[in-house]
Amino acid sequence: MTVEFPAVLKGLFEPYRYKIAHGGRGSAKSWSFARYLIARAAEKPVRILCCREVQKSIRDSVHKLMGDQIAAMGLSQHFDVQQAVIKGVNGSEIMFSGLSDQTADSIKSFEGCDIAWVEEGQGVSDRSWKILIPTIRKEGSEILVTLNPELDTDPTYVRFIERPPPGSLVVQMNYTENPWFPEVLEKERQHAEKTLSKAEYENVWLGKCMPAVTGAIYADEIGAAKDAGRVCVVPYDSSLKVHVVFDLGWNDKMTLICVQKHLSQLRVIEYIENSHKTLDHYSALLKGKKWNIAKLWLPHDGRNKDFKTGKSSQEILQEMGWKVDIVPMLSIEEGIRLARRQFHQVYFDKALTERLVECLKRYRRGVPTTTGEPGAPIHDEWSHGADAYRYMHVIAPKLSNEDWGGKLTYRDMATA
Repeated sequence: MTVEFPAVLKGLFEPYRYKIAHGGRGSAKSWSFARYLIARAAEKPVRILCCREVQKSIRDSVHKLMGDQIAAMGLSQHFDVQQAVIKGVNGSEIMFSGLSDQTADSIKSFEGCDIAWVEEGQGVSDRSWKILIPTIRKEGSEILVTLNPELDTDPTYVRFIERPPPGSLVVQMNYTENPWFPEVLEKERQHAEKTLSKAEYENVWLGKCMPAVTGAIYADEIGAAKDAGRVCVVPYDSSLKVHVVFDLGWNDKMTLICVQKHLSQLRVIEYIENSHKTLDHYSALLKGKKWNIAKLWLPHDGRNKDFKTGKSSQEILQEMGWKVDIVPMLSIEEGIRLARRQFHQVYFDKALTERLVECLKRYRRGVPTTTGEPGAPIHDEWSHGADAYRYMHVIAPKLSNEDWGGKLTYRDMATA
């Protein structure tokens, strides 16, 4: 059997444990990997798992692609393409599954697989990788991954492209590496080059990472901050006061943004995020920093009294010796507009605010299927940091370095 592949994949039949192809549209990544697997399955009996993060039905899988390639390669007589599985007459088996539904126990049914192919790898979670990789452990087994990267912080990108494990073949493939790139896609590419933003075009067609997820509310702003070098080392300045901006949560995340203001600059020196921790935990954490903290800022629900204690978060923190104020009420949309206008003033400490930057890269609007138009921001794990960030911009004019008189106790700061 003779099977043609793009030249960049000349190492595909070499004995690598991990085989990764990343790049843009029209590169023939999926087409080539499907052909490789079919050739392996026709050559001798193997068990192959084709998976992706979410597979609600067989239509979400590469089942149709595999069936089409079997026919295109003239191997239909060697395979029985069934509704949910493909079986070779020699005993080979090609299965399809979603990873997000798997547990450490359920994944054991795939322990005997020779090859696992993970398609749309950019969407695979770190949890899924931790379940899948130890499962594919047969001697000589392989894990194949194809992806068009989205963010350089996505688990798959970090795991296989930024820090590939030993025994990896990592290949970048774009339309320029596809000798069969069709004219219809070339017309689409040329149109995209004229109409998409530079970042979108390079992501879709050249496989470059985006500065933020598609549709992110602060996509342009976070990209500009990185380009301008405002995600950098931002040390604590003892001559400036620290203001701590909270987004309150218990089951949801509690987030704290620690910021210093110098002239028009907002210097975010640290970001703290946790859950199921009481206010005294955060109070002790902040006191341990030995910073010159001016004030703690709470959202409007900081005034709400807890039915168990009869006290509000504001009252509890004041009793701990803190000077506490409430962020003025502003609608979410007004706050977002304000944050976007003032984004150019913000400097982020690269190490200590990494999670906050990630929140801003992933904070996006929901798009109802009924309208297809962007709606309200999505409430998810990324929104809590983005909410605190929005509050920071609302109070930016109120952040003050006045009344600095040297070393103060926390009780003195509370009553200053």
